[in-house]
Amino acid sequence: MPELPEVETYRRFINEVAVGQTITGLEVRDAHVLAVPEDELRVAVVGRTITGTGRLGKNCFLELDNGRLLVLHFGMTGDIGAFRDAPDAPRFTRVAWQLSDSGLNLAFIDPRKFGRIRLAESAEAYQKAKKLGPDALQITAAELHQKLSRRRVFVKPLLLDQSLTAGLGNWIVDEVLFQAKIHPERLGNSLSLTETNALHAAIQLVLKTAIRHEANYRNFPASFLIHAREWDDSATPGTDAHTFCPRHPKVKIEKFYVGGRATYICPRCQPAPAG
Repeated sequence: MPELPEVETYRRFINEVAVGQTITGLEVRDAHVLAVPEDELRVAVVGRTITGTGRLGKNCFLELDNGRLLVLHFGMTGDIGAFRDAPDAPRFTRVAWQLSDSGLNLAFIDPRKFGRIRLAESAEAYQKAKKLGPDALQITAAELHQKLSRRRVFVKPLLLDQSLTAGLGNWIVDEVLFQAKIHPERLGNSLSLTETNALHAAIQLVLKTAIRHEANYRNFPASFLIHAREWDDSATPGTDAHTFCPRHPKVKIEKFYVGGRATYICPRCQPAPAG
């Protein structure tokens, strides 16, 4: 699923190819991804100039010259692309917007069709309607501590809760907790101010690292837990070199489930809570 780093990469791509361009046409190849009637979308965007982009968590905003927003949510498999001629459209293009000056078409790509395209009056209105917390790159350490200290719930599902902070997905939360040396089954209200400060710093580290590498996880530092996850096939065939903690080469990474989500930890770095 595209998480905050992927969506930020998509936003930067749109910013490069589409800002300043006027939308001259709309092609809907599959209306399943529309969360607004096609006719309404067409009236709202055709003839409008894209003046900027924005992002809140996993949601990407295209700012239009009348102050409204075109909102892209990429679901589990969504992506963004561009093409000039119809035969060159990326596979699984569901919607395309024709751009005035460049001759390009901006493509919303989604193999599984769980993504959604919406309209919003403003980022604030959308955030309120969707009950989203502050963006994970914008939340302060004090805000994070205040939110966690109120909740007697495991910290992992709390961080996955988009109403607490927007943009963190499963692998990111595992990475953040590993970097902060906090067990995912610690209760939110059990974390000290020092621990939530470490958690906040880890959120910034993980997200900024992922964005810097354009979400290409193979290029992440060797100190990251992500290389130990079972879906990472970059280890040498026939070895389990990436199943050990990058800090403790003799300690195996453990996998279990928290809140129904596959979870990876180092038992030495992230000791289980007492009791």
